[in-house]
Amino acid sequence: MSKDNFYMLAKTMNGLEEVLANELKILGAQNVKILNRAVSFKGDKGFMYKANLNLRTALRILKPIKHFQAHNENELYSKLCEIDWYKIFKLKNTFSTQATTHSDSFKHSKYTSLIMKDAIADTFRKKYNKRPNVDVQNADVNIDLHISKNTCTVSLDSSGGSLHKRGYRIETVSAPINEVLAAGLILLSGWDKKSDFYDPMCGSGTILIEAALIAQNIPVNIFRKKFGFEKWNDFDKNLLEKIKESSLNKEIDYYGKIHGSDSLRKAIRISRKNVNNALMHGKIKISDEDFFKNPIDPQTFVLFNPPYGERLSINKNNFYEEIGSTLKHHYRDCIVWIISSDIENMKYIGLKPSKRINIKNGNLECSFRKFEIYKGSKKKKN
Repeated sequence: MSKDNFYMLAKTMNGLEEVLANELKILGAQNVKILNRAVSFKGDKGFMYKANLNLRTALRILKPIKHFQAHNENELYSKLCEIDWYKIFKLKNTFSTQATTHSDSFKHSKYTSLIMKDAIADTFRKKYNKRPNVDVQNADVNIDLHISKNTCTVSLDSSGGSLHKRGYRIETVSAPINEVLAAGLILLSGWDKKSDFYDPMCGSGTILIEAALIAQNIPVNIFRKKFGFEKWNDFDKNLLEKIKESSLNKEIDYYGKIHGSDSLRKAIRISRKNVNNALMHGKIKISDEDFFKNPIDPQTFVLFNPPYGERLSINKNNFYEEIGSTLKHHYRDCIVWIISSDIENMKYIGLKPSKRINIKNGNLECSFRKFEIYKGSKKKKN
């Protein structure tokens, strides 16, 4: 193992840990270990850049820089002041701090975060007689403090904000699916990346765009305007450009069709706008079609997130019954995956799923179900 390798932590959503671990292994990470909503691994600076560019199911990638024990506020402050913060980022850079605490000694995470902010500011003030500004909304440098009992870990956020903000989505319908979750669902589904892919309730087009990026092996964060590590003192711009070029050279051809539709005109307009912004207008077709009225080609791979709220104008029970009936009659010889937080009403689909995966979308418990629709598929008996 290279002496330049260091430990990192990739954060993810509940239920996507194994998917993320597999992504890391394929990219070439070392010492990959699955944790709760996170995966730890080792790599060098170039790999950190590569991971931020390519990981589809990571929310952020933290680089721990200091571990220590602290039993009270004064001890915590003193230990944080021992870090040479001016060697990490410049006085002109803005910074923000956040803390997560699981400790009897440090019960209030916001107050603990303020202690770290003061320690960083005082370290700069001692060196330059000035301090960098804090920006809680859009800081150049984000610093994370995790305290478990009395063990403290200080990390730099190499991503600079959540990686679900890919950079291609410029407008959304209400309650759009998170980009990281969309990618995770596609990877969980086992899609072969060869067959035609269809989202019949495409909303903002997120699932379609993530599918196109996966099918062509395009680095998912290539549209992102900046990463947190770009403001660190040790940032290597030439290395990042080489990593970008290398990642883009791994693009592969996809000869299938990626197709989305929606019955809401607003959704059609928005999804087309996002598809164009992702430079996928030649790869993804969006049409104004009603899921309940239009049959689909056999062997199509179908994955969708049924709408709710303003996009759902009929009774929920009837809605899911109609989905089941439509699948049975119009989706013959298709694999269909559906994700919904409306777990109670999914039973009205009336078809027996061949696979169920429990997953969380933020605080929402969701069920991701696979239906294999064959000629003469029987409705299940409740």
